Amino acid sequence: MNISVAIPDSCLKDEATYLDKSRKVSLIARSCAIFGVKTIYIYEDGTNQHDRFVLSTILRYLEAPQYLRRTLFPKMDELKYAGILHPLQIPHHALSSNPQEIKEGDIREGAIIFHKGKKFVDIGIGHRIPYYGKEYDKKRVTVQIKSVLPSISIKEISEDAIGQYWGYKVKERPSLIKLLEEWKGNTILTSKKAKYATRQKLAEFLKTEHPLLLVFGAPDRGLYDILGKKINQIPHSATLNFFSDQSTATVRMEEALLGTLSILNFENSQ
Repeated sequence: MNISVAIPDSCLKDEATYLDKSRKVSLIARSCAIFGVKTIYIYEDGTNQHDRFVLSTILRYLEAPQYLRRTLFPKMDELKYAGILHPLQIPHHALSSNPQEIKEGDIREGAIIFHKGKKFVDIGIGHRIPYYGKEYDKKRVTVQIKSVLPSISIKEISEDAIGQYWGYKVKERPSLIKLLEEWKGNTILTSKKAKYATRQKLAEFLKTEHPLLLVFGAPDRGLYDILGKKINQIPHSATLNFFSDQSTATVRMEEALLGTLSILNFENSQ
């Protein structure tokens, strides 16, 4: 299931403290990792740039391998509670830091570092490995081990060559409309006001090779409010309600995300 999600940068506005905001982002990250979400798009919906920064920073931090976090993320208040959040435990997080255990063909995440005017890759084993590519300082790269100790060498590869889930990307967009205009694939917009999602309707989106974008509204504004009449003009899309006969007045965005991804995953497996 090639699925990405779109969430508003205002999704943290109903959380008052850094701890509450951090926990909410952790739930979002965990849900996306569990169901193999490819990209988390954050679209601008409000004016709180700080919440936007908190959201994107914690999402990126949780997805990054633990051995790269000190290199990629400086000490900051926004990550004050990151250490108590649940880890994602995705494949590139469970790698050994012992250079003796590195094998030819292993795939790891690395970060470019500069040392004495030269570029190296840190792959979390305590060795600086020479890097001859074009990427810049603190840029993440995916590499494959070509040779092991005593002379470790690597080659840079694309994630398409990995063959397993390798974490999500985080991308920001200036508006939901802008994101929808550039999206190349199918789109499901979620709304309490829409028709209920049926198995037949979901099959139209899941039984294809096209990528799927799953879109969520804001805490105080649904997608009908955000998009207006344009909600009916989006190509290859449907607006669906995944929570029929809900017994609560609202479904929080992080709850809707987990529930909707669960339903899509189940239907895709049938």
